[in-house]
Amino acid sequence: MRSATWNDGSHEWRIETSAGPLDASVLVLATGPLSAPAIPDLPGLDRFQGRVFHSAQWDHAFDLSGRRVAVIGTGASAIQFVPRIQPTVAKLHLFQRTPPWILPRFDRPIPEWRRRLFRRAPLLQRTLRLIIYMYREASVPLFRHPAVMRRGQRIALRHLRKAVADPMLRAKLTPGYTMGCKRILLSDDYYPALAQPNVEVVTDRIAEVRERSILTADGVERPLDAIILGTGFRPTDPPLSAHIRGRDGRTLRETWGGSPKAHLGTTVAGFPNFFMLLGPNTGLGHSSVVYMCEQQIAHVMGAIRHMRRHGVDALEPRPEAQAAYVDALDRRMRGTVWTAGGCASWYLDRTGRNSTLWPDFTWRYHCRVARFRPQEYAAVP
Repeated sequence: MRSATWNDGSHEWRIETSAGPLDASVLVLATGPLSAPAIPDLPGLDRFQGRVFHSAQWDHAFDLSGRRVAVIGTGASAIQFVPRIQPTVAKLHLFQRTPPWILPRFDRPIPEWRRRLFRRAPLLQRTLRLIIYMYREASVPLFRHPAVMRRGQRIALRHLRKAVADPMLRAKLTPGYTMGCKRILLSDDYYPALAQPNVEVVTDRIAEVRERSILTADGVERPLDAIILGTGFRPTDPPLSAHIRGRDGRTLRETWGGSPKAHLGTTVAGFPNFFMLLGPNTGLGHSSVVYMCEQQIAHVMGAIRHMRRHGVDALEPRPEAQAAYVDALDRRMRGTVWTAGGCASWYLDRTGRNSTLWPDFTWRYHCRVARFRPQEYAAVP
């Protein structure tokens, strides 16, 4: 897909693709918010003579064995791949801007006897799933009231102390903001990997990337064979938003003006028959976004059934309904750890607004979104 433009005359989306154009009455954007790699603007990165790639675009043809490797970024991507590559590389320099809060993973293989039990008693499996769901939902007050988060921080600090004996390294890895302000990470092997003798955690600012090295602000130059960018994604500025044009000819990006907003995180005023899965403010800091997706799909199907049942060619959310929803959401966001936790995270867009996360229980999102409410939408003439 290269672009999509709404045609008011035919009440259809004209979609340009690499295989030619096509028309569709309904357009559902399900590209996900964590799909467009964020490439940092580092001086000299384009002239590096070694191998450079983003973790989301892994170069599997390049053998890291015995290489001197720099990893830039310490988010969710890095904690997954750093423990995998650490045993094979000669030297790993981990460039860290802000340390993450990391909790034990508490993840174990499900034994075969339990799988057999679940097959024979599916109600037991569903009950266990409900218990896990309720446990995750119970953590919402911790995010909404940052002072309560101290208990979680104690668990994370104990996890750090247990894995890292070196007090200097431990100090580098200790966050200085409230847990939850940035994404909380789960890992049992990240800290042990950083404690290995072939790993260096670098906290000095990168001053320049040279042909075969990285120079930091303290004047230290580190020779390298490869640079891996674990710098995440751009959820508040999805690339396709610049290529989707609504009724007035403006793109989604122009309409948003740097701060994505959508009715129920799913539809946008001025963009008829257009739906997003995991759109603005549908991300989570405490549970599974799959649940959010499921509620949005129910909403999309409700809208399509309404259109068929009532002979409506096109509909979009009423601007006042969208504005009321976004205002209520922003009010619930105030005072949460995501806005008052003392950090600058990728949850915040360039206006400083948290346009990424849902600031409440997921069951409340279900109650608000799963049922389609025709009074919140207007038929497009």
